[in-house]
Amino acid sequence: MARTAESGDLRSVGTFAPLRVAMYRRIWTASLISNFGQLILGVGAAWEMTRMATSPDMVALVQTALMLPMMLVALPAGALADMFDRRKIAMTGLSLAIFFASALALLSYLELTTPWLLLALCSLIGAGVSLYGPAWQASIGEHVAPELLPKAIALGSIGYNLARSFGPALGGIIVLAAGAETAFAINALCYLPLLLVYLLWRRIPAPSRLPPERIGRAMISGVRYVFHAKPIRTVLFRAFLFAAAGATATALAPLIAKTMLGGDASIYGILLGVSGVGAVCGAMMIGRFSEAFGPERGAIILSVTSGIALILTGCSHNLVLTCICMFVAGSANMMTISLFNISVQTTAPRWVMARVLSLFFSALAGGIGFGAWMWGSVASAWSVEVAIIASGIFMLCLPFLAFILPLPEVAHRSSADLVELPGQPETGMAITMRSGPVVIEIDYDVDPANARQFYDAMQKVQRTRMRNGGFAWSICRDIADPSQWTERYHCPTWGDYLRMRDRYTKADSELQAAAQVFCRQGGLRIRRKLERPYGSVRWKQDTPDQNAEGIAYVGP
Repeated sequence: MARTAESGDLRSVGTFAPLRVAMYRRIWTASLISNFGQLILGVGAAWEMTRMATSPDMVALVQTALMLPMMLVALPAGALADMFDRRKIAMTGLSLAIFFASALALLSYLELTTPWLLLALCSLIGAGVSLYGPAWQASIGEHVAPELLPKAIALGSIGYNLARSFGPALGGIIVLAAGAETAFAINALCYLPLLLVYLLWRRIPAPSRLPPERIGRAMISGVRYVFHAKPIRTVLFRAFLFAAAGATATALAPLIAKTMLGGDASIYGILLGVSGVGAVCGAMMIGRFSEAFGPERGAIILSVTSGIALILTGCSHNLVLTCICMFVAGSANMMTISLFNISVQTTAPRWVMARVLSLFFSALAGGIGFGAWMWGSVASAWSVEVAIIASGIFMLCLPFLAFILPLPEVAHRSSADLVELPGQPETGMAITMRSGPVVIEIDYDVDPANARQFYDAMQKVQRTRMRNGGFAWSICRDIADPSQWTERYHCPTWGDYLRMRDRYTKADSELQAAAQVFCRQGGLRIRRKLERPYGSVRWKQDTPDQNAEGIAYVGP
């Protein structure tokens, strides 16, 4: 695993300790600037849309255009970040964002923008940023030591929420003083420092013995890993529900300001700013909070805190009380999301990290989108107060998930480190990376007295095979000789099987070793077979076959 900078004195593990790592500090600072640019873009685009179109739907579509790529591009972006050099993928995404942001600024200066062209360019800028995101998140572990990873993740959240606290106000000032076209130009300039930092990063990626997967297969591999990795699947599901429950804090903030507090746009800005400041404070506390309570207890405490804050917000018609509640809800929401993020990054192996993170952020975005629609419908049918109180009650119910879907404990990164399997598969025929399907059969000789323990151990091995790329796994026992067991699974191609061998982590190897403990001396045999072996046999009787070295041999 590439690591490009020393971690400094790790004895000081305060909130800002990761900033002692030079490379992380540069990227964090440049990311803060780019976050400001992104938020300035949102304000400028919304204002420009109000000038060109009077329909509220068109104005609302600006945020949709900026957020939709996060849902559509996240998984392909994660697959690309796992397949290729993450530095180059990040630079590609930033370059696209700069190009389209510059195009938007130029067209605005020339007064050639139209409502739909504005939306299209906003989506393309968002797609570039979405392409960059998984590559950056997945590379955090390359910049800092494992013990600093939770703090580094929290600092990333702090940077975004610092920008969210002041970015919209700054964008409004820029638009009022110099026009939306200037805001678009500043947005393009804000991406340049981040691109320069990545350009100067001398990353040395770990060399791969195999060619990269195709994009479609890589996306499927990421989804299959999450589907067969219960801890990751649990985090994503709970993140979706939490995001849906807490969506009212931001989705209904304009209505809180207008109908419940009797205010105007300035009150709305105050509510957003207070929520952003709360998120910054929460992100600063997440390191110590996580160490003190752990993921599950921490999530329970934060869900209860957020639920109470939402209920009080729904009952309040006082600006000061509402601001306090929004501050607490923003802090609790950010701390909970950070806890989920830490759980993902300490559980998923590096070969699939970017894809898992992309699915994690898609779950959050999907939860926010679903929750905003659901609570908006409740507000339309009853009232804003009812919607907010109902979301708070729903939030208070989430801790009960701990009994049926507990969060994984934060593991040490070494358990997710990749290990190299001993030996290389032997081949006696000329096969290529695309040859397949390949069937793997492993024979075990187990004392019948240990049959139950061995079977239970193999059920855990099954999960490692399936999430690393195996299909149709089965375990069977010889009727005539009960001591003989055969594990069987297949891979679509020979290349998929070789990639599967490169994906085993230390934790996977420990599960395999726990099963092999029951295997008697000399009782383990591996057979690799080519299913439907068209092309591997003579197509004519007098045509010799060839082995893997291309040497002809004769035989039926």
